[in-house]
Amino acid sequence: MILLPHTLVPRGSKLKTAGLLAAAVLSLAGCVNYTDIKNSNHVTATDELKAQRSLPAQGGRWPDVDWADQFGDPQLGKLIDEALANSPSVAQARARIAAATAYVQGADAKLMPQVGVGYNLNRERYSANALYPPPYGGSWYTENSLLLNASFELDLWGKNRQGVLQAVSQEKSAQADQQQVRLTLATSVAQTYNQLAHEYAVRQIALQTTDDRRHLSTLTSGRVSSGLDNQLEQRSTEGNLASSQGNLTQIDGQITVTRYQLAALLGKGPDRGMAIETPKLGLGNPLRLPDNLPADLVSRRPDLVSARWNVDAASHGVKVAKAEFYPDVNLVALAGFDAFGFGRLLTASSGQFQAGPAIHLPIFDAGTLRANLRGQYANYDSAVAYYNQTLISALNEVATDVETIRSTDKQLVDAQKAAEAARRRHELTLLRYRAGLSPEASVLDADLNWLALQQSVLDLRMNRRYQQMGLYKALGGGFDATGSALAPDADTHASAAADTQAH
Repeated sequence: MILLPHTLVPRGSKLKTAGLLAAAVLSLAGCVNYTDIKNSNHVTATDELKAQRSLPAQGGRWPDVDWADQFGDPQLGKLIDEALANSPSVAQARARIAAATAYVQGADAKLMPQVGVGYNLNRERYSANALYPPPYGGSWYTENSLLLNASFELDLWGKNRQGVLQAVSQEKSAQADQQQVRLTLATSVAQTYNQLAHEYAVRQIALQTTDDRRHLSTLTSGRVSSGLDNQLEQRSTEGNLASSQGNLTQIDGQITVTRYQLAALLGKGPDRGMAIETPKLGLGNPLRLPDNLPADLVSRRPDLVSARWNVDAASHGVKVAKAEFYPDVNLVALAGFDAFGFGRLLTASSGQFQAGPAIHLPIFDAGTLRANLRGQYANYDSAVAYYNQTLISALNEVATDVETIRSTDKQLVDAQKAAEAARRRHELTLLRYRAGLSPEASVLDADLNWLALQQSVLDLRMNRRYQQMGLYKALGGGFDATGSALAPDADTHASAAADTQAH
């Protein structure tokens, strides 16, 4: 640090000294430079990723924030709201935003003058055999100083301003991350609730199957008593009834476990899960994709918005590292009192004042600044690569969900037809068994076939809802950064890339 208080420079040589100082700074500025250090990645534009065939425009709407209401169960929306209000994961995201906001405030403070006051008391005995002869030498003295210090960094190269912009971008990334946490939590609640609805539907089939087999066991007992069947058929029906009852018990246990899982998502204890009413979910809306999907997806998915702000933050980090190669110029001033003893401390003759520029210029640092800049470029390349991967994954996730839903819709139509045919066959076989025209094995076979096809329909219905919920998450779940403070500047990444490529 070179400190040149103006009170110590003769007036006649001030301009000459300033000129020499400027010349020295300019001549030394090139000693440490960032030649040949640059980025290697670029942000992928949405038009570079072809998706028109996989994701055609269908005039559909983007998901609303209350997308869960379409399934026709008011309890689901209430559970999602409860989870968002109480979940520790959302609280953690809020804490990260608070930390990022504090960092912005700290970075912004560097743009303002810094003022402080200090008081020092120094009790010292001077040597009688050194610089000061007696009576000063060999005596004790108390020195008091009360000084007001002020400094202001001119930030000629924008280092602090870029630091503020970097902190702001990190704050916005944290805000987008919070929206992603909320979206993930809401989807998890909905999909777990869907699982609970599926288990209750399976239980209803199991309960019906148990009742049918109990009725069949009663019929078989009557036929044995009439001599139409033997004890083998009786034991067979009793075994099938016991198996159905065991399956029902297993399903009840799984329902309880799923309720506990929902309670955990709500941020509550397991007893909260036991108070959830039986779900009554519908199938959801037909599939229609919104227009301009690849381009608009960038502002609709919070994880993509967060990734873009991370790229922006990294680009400002590069600029901060570059500014380190240039001289720091600070204006410093000191005013106060300094005196031996207490009696004369606050007198005019004890006054002290000092002011001037403080300039720091890196000349030789063994490669520290270049290594730091390489690290910042690596952070930038990593942020760009992460954004590009997130964008690619997002488009493929939407395309996969859409194709899976279309396939499930087709399978569901066929499965419902097959289940209806199996139901009619089961009824006819049971009537023939009662009339003594069909053996018990035929009834059991028709029963198992109908049960399997009912289970298939239920599985497809659950999968359809699960996939639809996943698609709403893939489409951003109602999040929209357009027109908000989280919308990245359209020129941000282009200018950052141009800056990094230029150097």
